[in-house]
Amino acid sequence: MPEHTEVDPKEIQEKFAALKAEVGKVLVGQDAALHRLMLGLLCGGHVLLEGVPGLAKTLMVRTLAQAVDATFSRIQFTPDMLPGDVTGTQVFNPREGTYSIKKGPIFGNLVLADEINRAPAKVQAALLEAMQEGQVTLGEQTLKLPEPFLVLATENPIEQEGTYPLPEAQLDRFMLKVVIGYPSREEEIKVIDRMTNAGSLPQAKPVITPQELLAARQATEAVFVDDKVKAYVVDLVTATRDPAAAGLDSMVPLIENGASVRASINLVKVAKAHALLQGRTYVTPHDVKTIAPDLLRHRLVLTYEAEAQGKTADDIVRFVLDNVEVP
Repeated sequence: MPEHTEVDPKEIQEKFAALKAEVGKVLVGQDAALHRLMLGLLCGGHVLLEGVPGLAKTLMVRTLAQAVDATFSRIQFTPDMLPGDVTGTQVFNPREGTYSIKKGPIFGNLVLADEINRAPAKVQAALLEAMQEGQVTLGEQTLKLPEPFLVLATENPIEQEGTYPLPEAQLDRFMLKVVIGYPSREEEIKVIDRMTNAGSLPQAKPVITPQELLAARQATEAVFVDDKVKAYVVDLVTATRDPAAAGLDSMVPLIENGASVRASINLVKVAKAHALLQGRTYVTPHDVKTIAPDLLRHRLVLTYEAEAQGKTADDIVRFVLDNVEVP
């Protein structure tokens, strides 16, 4: 970790604005998704991107890695993968009678886990253990993963054949779940122009170093959060666990399990990062409300009754945000 130094919030805001602009040379639109990826970078939190194929999820992550001047690994998950395909393995040298370590693609700064829901349970567990612990054990050796280390996973929500949906406990390891939507008509025309013109496609250039990113993370931790805002965060999260106590009786038959304590912790962390990117050193309730859907949607388990009524996790989160009192 870098030594603690005072970092001007405006300087961080400008640095990340430059990062966003550099990625924008390649990527068209998707501003909200890109902003949340940058929040993940600032917090050191893993991000799950959900969207149908062809919405530039992979391009977004690869371009972001280029602009951060970080090492980038891509893992394309398939049903026949083994844990060693992710973490690496020990290789036996028969001449010397010794084992050597062959590191897997998990040893990168930004790791794209493409179509994570295509991987079987053991592979998902190997990846998520590395995400949680920041290390990999191969034989008798425990190897630390590089810093910064961020897993950006994608999944396709519409295809069910040959997929293994992530269990709720594993989903909880992702700080944010970002839903990628279709571009607007104007944005899609820009995409066509950019991708079909003669000549090479644009490439992002490095605008921020891993060391600068780690320094920005330290500045994020120093952002002030008032006790009233902390109480508001807890009120939001506990309303998903016990809606009756929060006066949300209509939600009782719709929620089977609410968000964990990890959700409260991460909601404060991401709100700090969001405030910093706005050039502030303090968190407001608006920061919390802005990023709460991306932080809570994958942490709720809905009942069959909710499915029967056509209610989604986003509907529940929106109702909670609208009805829990803001300080």
